[in-house]
Amino acid sequence: MTTDQIPARVTATDAAIALIRKLKDIHGPLMFHQSGGCCDGSAPMCFPNGEFKTGDQDVLLGEIEGSPFYIGRAQFEYWRHTQLIIDVVDGRGGMFSLEGPEGKRFLTRSRIFTDDEWNALKHAKQGNEQSKKEART
Repeated sequence: MTTDQIPARVTATDAAIALIRKLKDIHGPLMFHQSGGCCDGSAPMCFPNGEFKTGDQDVLLGEIEGSPFYIGRAQFEYWRHTQLIIDVVDGRGGMFSLEGPEGKRFLTRSRIFTDDEWNALKHAKQGNEQSKKEART
């Protein structure tokens, strides 16, 4: 695997993409935050973009269907070797998450990165850090 083939840290199934598109049609731009396990367990929560306030302890993993996806730093450290795969199943979502009225809920599945994928991610991170250092000098 080359560094041009850096794996996404977060992806979505076709079913999740279909629900995200439907929610975008209803609510406009969206954002996601992987809940750390408080009120709604450890579930991906969907909000209108900007409604959930992120902070210094949140990590932007990437985007799914053009919507930013965040996770708390402590949870990221625990899951850093895995790709999160956002899926959807029947059932009630978190009480604050937008998919609840649709009778669906988002669900996080995961898989461990292969050695090649992990090496590509580490190399990309080092390259990004080097670029930031060069930009400051």
